[in-house]
Amino acid sequence: MKYSKYSAIIIGSGIAGMYAALKLEQQTHLADGILLITKSKLGESNSRYAQGGMVGVLKENKKDSTSSHISDTIKAGAGLSELNTVKFISENSDKVIKDLLNFGVEFDRDENNNFTFTLEAAHSVRRVLHSGGDATGRMIEEALAKKVSENANIDIYEDTVAVELLVNMANECKGVIVFNDITQEYEVIYSSAVVLATGGIGQLYKYTTNPSGATGDGMALAYFAGAVMQDMEFVQFHPTALAIDGDENRFLISEAVRGEGAKLVDSDGIEFMHKYHEKRELAPRDIVTRANYNEMLSQKADNVYLNATCIDSDKLAKRFPNISKKCLENGIDISKDFIPVAPAAHYMMGGIKTNIEGETSIRGLYAIGEAASTGLHGGNRLASNSLLECVVCAYEVANFLKTKELNPPKQIDVCIKDIIEKYSDEIYLEEIDVTEMKKSLKNIMWQGAGIFRSEETLKNALDAVDNLKMNFHRTAKCISKSEYEFRNMLAVAEMVIISALRRRESRGAHFRTDYLQTDEKSRHSILTKTSLYDIKKSLNSERAEDSLYN
Repeated sequence: MKYSKYSAIIIGSGIAGMYAALKLEQQTHLADGILLITKSKLGESNSRYAQGGMVGVLKENKKDSTSSHISDTIKAGAGLSELNTVKFISENSDKVIKDLLNFGVEFDRDENNNFTFTLEAAHSVRRVLHSGGDATGRMIEEALAKKVSENANIDIYEDTVAVELLVNMANECKGVIVFNDITQEYEVIYSSAVVLATGGIGQLYKYTTNPSGATGDGMALAYFAGAVMQDMEFVQFHPTALAIDGDENRFLISEAVRGEGAKLVDSDGIEFMHKYHEKRELAPRDIVTRANYNEMLSQKADNVYLNATCIDSDKLAKRFPNISKKCLENGIDISKDFIPVAPAAHYMMGGIKTNIEGETSIRGLYAIGEAASTGLHGGNRLASNSLLECVVCAYEVANFLKTKELNPPKQIDVCIKDIIEKYSDEIYLEEIDVTEMKKSLKNIMWQGAGIFRSEETLKNALDAVDNLKMNFHRTAKCISKSEYEFRNMLAVAEMVIISALRRRESRGAHFRTDYLQTDEKSRHSILTKTSLYDIKKSLNSERAEDSLYN
């Protein structure tokens, strides 16, 4: 087994991970360098597919203010957003966005070279920056990936999966064990700073806008290591994904299309959002998602439709070139035809509990971006706040780490030695084809822990996940990237289900058909590996007791 050391390790090559690497290298002298690990290729991530844009509370936008953005975020967050976090991220958006320009990131401008802003749901003013029309995530990623690949102080491991964190008896992270899916080799990498920037969990669901790599890896790594997890029940479903099967994932139809005036309609072209919210198409995402899903269920239809024909055709082509192209490939001319849309899993509001500097409950372990739960999004993310959180928190974790002595550990304890030994042992394992198991898990989560939930559906989902775990026959070491992903997916699925069972109310994206009310007191849900085990034991005891009286 190979051994190496770095001053800092960043796991994940999305916008959060790459920007953190660049800022850390820029601000700090690191004797042992920076390692950026990605299980795919550099720049392939969830943030690449962000279309609508990035919130920017910029000084030159005289119609906007941080107080307005803070208010919009708090309202959308359904009572769970942390005011200090929201305030910090909003007040730092101007500084960080201007800094991104120094790394080659560009945002769309008008003929006078002024930034152009769009409007999205639940925003009170136009404040969303965009790039390449509707390719904001991709444009930012390409600019940052170029800078990272050119930086001699940042090493890059591609096709490499982080499989276990090296946490000692003092609850300090001292590095990570990785698995190269091409060479089939393990490597122990020591470091006193490990940053998880691994993205979300969309692949747990049958329908998702997320790429194939969104399997909750960072969340599972932190959970297995004993970190505190927060608000894992809050999964955001985007209301408008292109409802055409065949592709591995569903193509996102950006909220910005509705921001420019498109209307949601049924198969007869009749608008229906007036029945659900006064803001209609620009209501918070959870409300629009449930409205679409409810219409689908009541009409026994696979989708509803987005009518963008009311928008000027030239504006449509210029503002949404990628959406226009994708729809045209499927025989839909969005200037003339309705777009079939349906909800799909899109974003994880919960995750590894952190503060604004990315610190987790494990010393030396940090998390940023979608893998983290900072308290910004609460129970329902405000549109385009995700990319803003990625860059502000990446900037802040780099700023925080420059005050630390980032020297790889000189000694390791027996706890870490035991972890390494597990991966050193030559154990023959026959590879499991997890393709069908993944499909089963996606169906389980969509039906049991999806847009509408109840105690019955959640308990059925938990039983089904337990059966999958029994058939998987893996507790720690796996022999392929696909197996490690499935191991992580099972762990995250269990966290989502247990957290959803415990929250006996409806709030934001968490909608319980058996608990429709919202509690007066809002509380974050907290989970650890130990507490989840205890909760499951309690659930099993309740079932055993119930069976005595049935």
